[in-house]
Amino acid sequence: MARYTGPKTRIARRFGEAIFGPDKALAKRNYPPGQHGNNRRRKTSEYGIMLAEKQKAKYTYGVLEKQFRNMFEKAARTSGITGEILLQMLESRLDNIVFRLGIAPTRAAARQLVNHRHIVVDGKVVGIPSYAVKPGQVIGVREKSKSLEVIAASLAGFNHSKYPWLEWDENLKAGKYLHKPERADIPETIKEQLIVELYSK
Repeated sequence: MARYTGPKTRIARRFGEAIFGPDKALAKRNYPPGQHGNNRRRKTSEYGIMLAEKQKAKYTYGVLEKQFRNMFEKAARTSGITGEILLQMLESRLDNIVFRLGIAPTRAAARQLVNHRHIVVDGKVVGIPSYAVKPGQVIGVREKSKSLEVIAASLAGFNHSKYPWLEWDENLKAGKYLHKPERADIPETIKEQLIVELYSK
């Protein structure tokens, strides 16, 4: 499966945000990477700003270019606000929901759990991280995987009320996808309108 495997701190420093999760190196050097990263004063073009926003969204959700463009085109064909629909589609990915439910500490870890068949949707094992979860479906941990240390550590003390579109059942170690999230509820600092403008050029 294609995915980004390059240096993550370098990418996070480019955007000035811990888009891959907590990062000690980013906290120490919160400026762009490279020899002149701390002294850069060059003004970014309008196109460069829009491109950077698209790159940030791709890296945040772990989606490569072709997949991201396909999602955008599908969002553009759907009635409603294209940028918001795109974010809802990204939020509906199985790996993202596993992360939002606190089953995994990062989206990369969530992707690995899905790939290794530790996750079930409506009781059936699903090994596709990009699987589009539909409202009403229940996402949980496979019975024989519930004792995994990485899952237990991630769930310990996790605040499930952060995401009102998800409902967690501690006894079942499963969560229900209640509805697509409202834009105001999605915590990511992505300016989706810039992505729409970029693809509209």
